[in-house]
Formats: sequence, structure tokens, C-alpha cells
Amino acid sequence: MDDRQMPFILKGQSADFQELTVQGTVVWRVADPQILGDRIDFTIDLKNGWPIGEPIDQINAVLVGLVRQFTYGYLQRQGVRDLLTAGVAPLQEIVAQSLAEDATLPNMGLEAVGVNISNLAPTSELARALQAPTFESLQQQADEASFARRALAVDKERAIAENELSNQIELATRQKDLIARETANARSKVEADAENNKINAETEATMRTIRADAEAQSVRTVEMARAETEQARMDVFGEVPPAVLLALAAQEFAGKVKIIDNLTITPDMLAGLVTQVGGLLGNGNTPQPRGKDQ
Repeated sequence: MDDRQMPFILKGQSADFQELTVQGTVVWRVADPQILGDRIDFTIDLKNGWPIGEPIDQINAVLVGLVRQFTYGYLQRQGVRDLLTAGVAPLQEIVAQSLAEDATLPNMGLEAVGVNISNLAPTSELARALQAPTFESLQQQADEASFARRALAVDKERAIAENELSNQIELATRQKDLIARETANARSKVEADAENNKINAETEATMRTIRADAEAQSVRTVEMARAETEQARMDVFGEVPPAVLLALAAQEFAGKVKIIDNLTITPDMLAGLVTQVGGLLGNGNTPQPRGKDQ
């Protein structure tokens, strides 16, 4: 007379011919023992006290048949995706309601206390097939996220490269300006040095010209002084008789010559010399040379 639980596992097909497994439990009890005793054999063996038949198995077979009938009717009305999406709640409600409305259990003196559907699952192959679109979608989303991340990384790398290129261009421009300025400074320095050299050369040339003019003027002055001195001497010598000049020349020559190895005197030279000596002595008596040997 207590409540009994009948677990069951059923396999059925959906409207699109996909196999599903339904697992659950039906709780039942005896509502009218007299009717149940008339329908099911509960005869007891007087020797051992056990039932002669299998009355509980018979009741479970009836319940399983009813649950299978209601379950198959529900599964065959929908596709597998709709069934799996709806879950076990609609099936559990339909089975419980069908058992309550069906006259089989009351006619047997039984009553369904409750129905619990614990699982509605496809086969492993079908589960993988059903999971594939979702898996592919998730994988696609993951790939898109990865691609987006890679694209973002590429954009960042491109931005970094463009920034580095801009910096290099800026540095090159600044370096170019610096080189141009250094070139201009060097050119200015060279031009300044050239101008200074030109000024120095012009100054040096001017100084040389001034020194040359001064030296020429000095030489001119000295030469003029010498010329005037020589002119004065010549004027003095011009008033001296030739004989005196000759004597002075001989005297100067004798002072410079230290040794005379040979001396040749011709009659003409001796006559002229005597004449000059006589002129120096102031008398008109000029001795006449006798001969070459004399």
C-alpha cells in the first residue's frame, strides 16, 4: 500500500527521425486493492510467503507502456532541435497529465502520484553534430576575435612604424638643416678667411710697396750723396795737374801691391814719366833718356 518508484529509460525518434533517450521515474501507489487484486495475481505461496507470480513487474510493465506511448507521441510531433531546446519540462507535464487522464490506471486500481523526467538527450553522434554549428560559431567568433586582435596589433605596429618613420624623417630633416647650416657657416668662414687673406695680402703688398719706395728713396738718397761726393772729388781732381793725379795713382797702386816680380819700362814710358816728374818739380828742364838700356 506504500508509494513505489518505477525508473525507466526509453529511446524514441523525433519528427526528423533522430534518436533520443528519455530517462525518468514514475511514482505510483495502489488506489483500490480489491480492483488491483482482481486484475493482477497476488497469490502467495503458503510455503515460503512469496508471491507465486510477478505482480510488481506486471504493474511496472503497464506503466512503462503508458509512459512510452505518451513519450513517443510527444517526440514525434517535433524536430530534435525544438525538443532539445524545450527541454524536459514539457514532456514531463504531458506524461503526468496523460497518466492522470488515461483510464488504464484507475481501472487497475492504481494511481500515478508523480512523474519526473530527468534527462532528454540525443545520441553522442547527434550531440556532436548538433554541437558542431555552435562550436563552429564559437570557433568563428574566436577566430574573428583573434583576427581582430591581430588586425589591431598590425594597426598598432603600422602606427608605430609610421611614427618611427616620421621621427626618422624629422631627424633627417633636422640633420639636413644642420648640414646646411654647417655648410653655410663653413662657407662664411672660408669667405671670411679669404677676405682676411685678401686684406692681409693687400696690406702686405702695400707695406712692401711702402718699404720698396722707402728703400728706393734711401738708395736714391745714398746714390745721390755718393754722386755728389764723387762729383766733388772729380771737381777737386779736375783742378789737379795730370802729373799729380798720376803720382797719386802710383802711390795708391804701390800701397796695394806688395811684391813686383818683373817691371818693364819702355823709352816712351820713361820719357813720359820724366816729363811728368819735371812738371811736378816746376822746371822746364826735362832730362832726355839716352837709350833703352839707360
